[in-house]
Amino acid sequence: MKAMVLHGPSAVDSHPLHMEELPDPEAGAGEVVLEILACGVCRTDLHTVEGDIPLPSLPLVPGHQVVGRVVAVGPDVANPQVGTTVGVGWMGGTCGVCGFCQSGRENLCPSAQFTGLHRQGGYAQRTVARADFVFPLPAQVPPEQAAPLLCAGVIGYRALRLAGALAPVKVGFFGFGASAHVAIQVARSFGAEVFAFTRAPHHQEHARQLGAIWAGAPHEDPGTVLDCAVVFSPAGEHIPLALRHLAPGGTVACAGITMSEIPSFPYELLYRERRVTSVANATRDDARELLRLAAQIGIHTHVELLPLAAANEALLRVKRSQVAGALVLAP
Repeated sequence: MKAMVLHGPSAVDSHPLHMEELPDPEAGAGEVVLEILACGVCRTDLHTVEGDIPLPSLPLVPGHQVVGRVVAVGPDVANPQVGTTVGVGWMGGTCGVCGFCQSGRENLCPSAQFTGLHRQGGYAQRTVARADFVFPLPAQVPPEQAAPLLCAGVIGYRALRLAGALAPVKVGFFGFGASAHVAIQVARSFGAEVFAFTRAPHHQEHARQLGAIWAGAPHEDPGTVLDCAVVFSPAGEHIPLALRHLAPGGTVACAGITMSEIPSFPYELLYRERRVTSVANATRDDARELLRLAAQIGIHTHVELLPLAAANEALLRVKRSQVAGALVLAP
């Protein structure tokens, strides 16, 4: 099979991923082999390739928003069956026995394995996944449309829930990329009014097209107080900006896996029970809930299809914020 392989972290400008021919993977106990139909390009892939996230081993095939057809199953696998189309997200496996796993917080499992980091990912023609960490997909959603739901969508959904935005509230979005363009559709389905703070004019326009009440630069005033906010961007300076617009008792949820340093800010911004929380991965229940909701409300992901060989260029466009919606690789 063909795959885009990383042998050492480097700036994406240097094209660190190389197309190589690898042996077809085989399923072990409890695993399935997938023929990949589509794989979304995520900012976390960028952080992986550039070394912002410690890499457990090399070489590595990135990619964790995978839609594939099951072509083989290993021992002890009853479902999914061969021929089923499924999705694989960032969470590739957990121990299942620690206190976090036993209390419904498997996203915090200290032994968690992540797709495209500990397990070979989806920038390839085939991959192997744990059968208990794949998800059936809505039949009416094409593979390329489903791919961004598996991380960008799920993380956005969890961030909205932690912020308290799955309700008819006023919510601020700081940054408007792949995750936010799904999250705005989810938030609006619950009656929320979305205010988008983003520098790029084309992202502001995209937010308005998807129903944002207001869109402007991060330092601009939306003219109202927000009940809650989600910081989708990796810019730490957006946290005090979000707090300045937040009503007492409101929450700022930070959806990124990495973030630049948060500047100091006066305690009065946090006072009156305002909160700041991170969003660490997501559980399988988060993914199932988001996929059910996607089918119910008809979430539409705005995607641009690219060939597998264009993975380096895709990551560079993500780095430069030159994407409206999401990029998807189609092997």
